Amino acid sequence: MTLTASVDTTLTQISAGTAPGAACSPDLVEKPWVFDLRAPGYGPGSSMGDVIPAGSPRQGALPAFYREADAAELDRRILAAKEALGDRLVILGHFYQRDEVLAYADYVGDSFQLATAARERTDAEAIVFCGVHFMAETADLLSTDEQSVILPNLAAGCSMADMANIDQVEECWEQLAELYGTEPDADGRVPVIPVTYMNSSAALKGFCGRNGGIVCTSSNAQTVLEWAFERGQRVLFFPDQHLGRNTAKAMGVPLDLMPMWNPNKPLGGNDASALKDSRVILWHGFCSVHKRFTVDQIAKARTEFPGVRVIVHPECPMPVVDAADESGSTDYIRKAIEAAPAGSTFAIGTEINLVQRLAAEHPEHTIFCLDPVICPCSTMYRIHPGYLAWVLDALLGGEVLNQITVSDEVALPARIALERMLAARPPVPTGV
Repeated sequence: MTLTASVDTTLTQISAGTAPGAACSPDLVEKPWVFDLRAPGYGPGSSMGDVIPAGSPRQGALPAFYREADAAELDRRILAAKEALGDRLVILGHFYQRDEVLAYADYVGDSFQLATAARERTDAEAIVFCGVHFMAETADLLSTDEQSVILPNLAAGCSMADMANIDQVEECWEQLAELYGTEPDADGRVPVIPVTYMNSSAALKGFCGRNGGIVCTSSNAQTVLEWAFERGQRVLFFPDQHLGRNTAKAMGVPLDLMPMWNPNKPLGGNDASALKDSRVILWHGFCSVHKRFTVDQIAKARTEFPGVRVIVHPECPMPVVDAADESGSTDYIRKAIEAAPAGSTFAIGTEINLVQRLAAEHPEHTIFCLDPVICPCSTMYRIHPGYLAWVLDALLGGEVLNQITVSDEVALPARIALERMLAARPPVPTGV
């Protein structure tokens, strides 16, 4: 079914009946600015059923010129702006972004890699982040005060990040303090250490910084949990339950010592004894992209492709991770495919833009997505070359549009938590 690296092209072909396959929403063939002026929502794709919080950033109307310009005109304007701005500009693109946008990125990577790139490109006056809101916030935290971070479409949020907000986490923390107290044990370990996944707001990163906690990524989650267990008797892990559960289980933490915290219930829906016995308290959050993958999909892949190598992202539910051959970050998946002998077959459980791109880049392998339905990350898909051309043209005219800034009150403790994360580097693997 994969005819091109471009998911946009694939969706158009499916809609026109010129290619087999199915999409999770017919609205995916619409341009994202169609949804900017509708009722608040994440847009078509994997998160379309998730409830968006009131007050989430909205994107105003994209000027008509950029809505109506064809691909060739947008390409001309973007390339001209990049040439004119030179080293004053750096464009960062996430692996899950559509190919039509990544074509212009100076750096392509996962959220951790792009945060590092933002930190290192101190010469750039403007950092245009083709990703989602929490990533742009992190870039602002790690860049200098003289730099501007721009998100081409303000509606590019993250439903997982929105599943834990600062008020809910503060309330949880107060309830846990009442239950555990605040005094360390005989070994000097405090009752609980907060750990937030990179896929969270700057406010939650700041919360961790203020309370002795840390940020983690999908590639260093185990190293971060080891860091936390050295300092605390247990961990409060948010917002993604699956990354927390999969990581702690691999470290030997029993499932019955990992209660779930539902922020809408007293004590998160738990009794006090379960929380006192806990090692990891998991927040009731998830990624709607990775929640789509199932054990049945893996079984089907093994039946149709004997010897297939199944690799899934650790944001997938535990039964899926257990049924796969391996789990790892987007960068792990990419490196595993690059290192494999020609003729290998891979079934991959992560976002479709990355999977289709890897399949196009590695014709020596057979690579396909476990989920047969095309359903990209709703919010990544809100970025489009039209928005990129719009913000770059404005930069040429001396105007900064869609700037993402984190207040000093939040930024100082958030940087502390991020610096702890950057120092928590996992051991260098001997192979993938």
